[in-house]
Amino acid sequence: MIQTRPRPVPEEVTSSDAVRLSSVVKRFTDSKGERFTAVDGIDLRIRRGEIVAFLGPNGAGKTTTIDMLLGLTRPDEGSVRLFGREPRQAVRSGQVAAVLQTGGLLPDLSVEATVRMLGSLHPRADIDAVLSRAGLDQLRRRRVAECSGGEQQRLRFALALLSGPELLVLDEPTAGMDVVARRDFWATVREDAERGMTVMFATHYMEEADRFADRVVMIDSGRVVVDGQVSDVRSALSGRTVSARIAEQSAAALAQSPLVRSCEPRGGRYHFDTTDSDALLRLLIEQTSATDIEVTPRSLEEAFMTLTHHSRTEGGTR
Repeated sequence: MIQTRPRPVPEEVTSSDAVRLSSVVKRFTDSKGERFTAVDGIDLRIRRGEIVAFLGPNGAGKTTTIDMLLGLTRPDEGSVRLFGREPRQAVRSGQVAAVLQTGGLLPDLSVEATVRMLGSLHPRADIDAVLSRAGLDQLRRRRVAECSGGEQQRLRFALALLSGPELLVLDEPTAGMDVVARRDFWATVREDAERGMTVMFATHYMEEADRFADRVVMIDSGRVVVDGQVSDVRSALSGRTVSARIAEQSAAALAQSPLVRSCEPRGGRYHFDTTDSDALLRLLIEQTSATDIEVTPRSLEEAFMTLTHHSRTEGGTR
């Protein structure tokens, strides 16, 4: 059985926080030589033992933030601390491990050889237990190059478990996994979390955040725009989207209704985010000439846009 192992940490760097980002800024230069800000003053605190989902659209700054957490790049401004330490110190000590989307694997090695090679850096690692927990028992002899994308993600997960980390950072960890593999993966992570491991994961699957996280942090344009308990965010995500082909003037009038949170033209249709889809349907049918009316559960992208819109309107980030 793999267990999180306490490590002796000097008293001056002990901290109740697993992760602390303070006013973190990161800038890059694009292909035209122009500077842009990928992370714009993020403040984030994750306590030991918390499970945090890190959400946001492509380009929001999630991967850049994760790279700074892992010491792969340094902030231009602000500070990043893991267990009170510099990220590279925490990673070298084995306190922190990550499952990233790409890289880190040698295609000509077998699955088991890969785990044993990296396991040699961690004398107390239980190689067989790691392979079993990552669901790789039947794939030990398979070459990495012959593994599917989901199987390679499970291999990265096995490698992350070797040090018995206290913080596990996951960047789209279930990308490429089928439904069964995804379910088994989260069951394993949940077991480790129940033993006290801190987990931070970026995902595009809202159901993963809903089922697994204690807390949801959403970022947009490099800033935290929503930070709250899953139950609070879920309440904000309630409702459905009603879309229809409708005249611009009628859509503008409906957008003023207290039933409508937001209205967006897209693909020749107007999409209404509503608190009461039944009542809005009655308005569309009885008071407009709308056609091709559809009602759908709100997607993560639509929910995110609603939450970020509310955050900007209210002028806050939490």
